[in-house]
Amino acid sequence: MATPGAPTRAQRRARTRDALSAAAITLFCQRGFDDVSVAEIAAAANVSKPTLFAHFPSKEDLVLHRILDHRGEAGRIVAGRGADVAPLTALREHQLVGLDRREPVTGLNEHPEVLAFHGMVFATPSLQGRLARYAAEDERALAEALARAAPGAGELTARLGAAQIIAVQRVLARENWARLSAGGSAAARHPEATAATRLAFAALARALPAYA
Repeated sequence: MATPGAPTRAQRRARTRDALSAAAITLFCQRGFDDVSVAEIAAAANVSKPTLFAHFPSKEDLVLHRILDHRGEAGRIVAGRGADVAPLTALREHQLVGLDRREPVTGLNEHPEVLAFHGMVFATPSLQGRLARYAAEDERALAEALARAAPGAGELTARLGAAQIIAVQRVLARENWARLSAGGSAAARHPEATAATRLAFAALARALPAYA
């Protein structure tokens, strides 16, 4: 019988996964993704290699664990919006709130570890390949949500719209990261990032009136 207040097995597993990912990312950012071995990560986290692989099948999984919460996010925003809110409006407002909160996924976060994390991901081909696969999955989830939101527009329009929206989000985030990496501050960049987001979603609304 579990002790009252003691962590559950799922909670212990989540904590172990978080600790492993954090240890790996610290090493990767310091020395580069390809120059850190799995054995070194396991040693840094005080676990065995079999334990590490039981939680993360690959080095890429150790890195991208940090962004798992955002997978399929655009589709969830559209599916969960109010009945009187257009899909593009819901997505734009979510993006703007993320900028206000300095969410790392928006690129508008100047913490050195966040900047280093994004720089490592952008510079590592195997991580870029995995992100491309995630983006394709995000597009499919968003296309399904858009198709349900405006069934009269057709499935092809939903797929084309999802591809454009995911691409816009990626470009906006990378531009923010690039500006901060070049020495800018999040506070100074915020008005420009907000304006760029509004401009981008206005263009999407013109291109995708079914979702505006």
